[in-house]
Amino acid sequence: MDKVMRLASEKGVVIFSKSSCCLCYAVNILFQEIGVSPVVHEIDQDPDGREMEKALMRLGCTAPVPAVFIGGNLVGSTNEVMSLHLKGQLIPKLKPHQQQTMS
Repeated sequence: MDKVMRLASEKGVVIFSKSSCCLCYAVNILFQEIGVSPVVHEIDQDPDGREMEKALMRLGCTAPVPAVFIGGNLVGSTNEVMSLHLKGQLIPKLKPHQQQTMS
């Protein structure tokens, strides 16, 4: 869990993903269209991927990927991200982190 939390806090917006996951791709594209470049960690390409997946589930993710963190805090998976976006609450959460993720 330490590795997940360390990686989740490295940048303003972090997505834990799997390279073959279409929902992970969709969430990543959503952020890019909003103007945010998230850091994406492909856990299926990490030697510690299985442990990272278990840690994400212990943190409360309903599905291990995509797991979205904003400002080091777990937002959730696709459903939570899309729900925030449809309510107009996602972009305000991203504002403080746009400069950091754009560099």
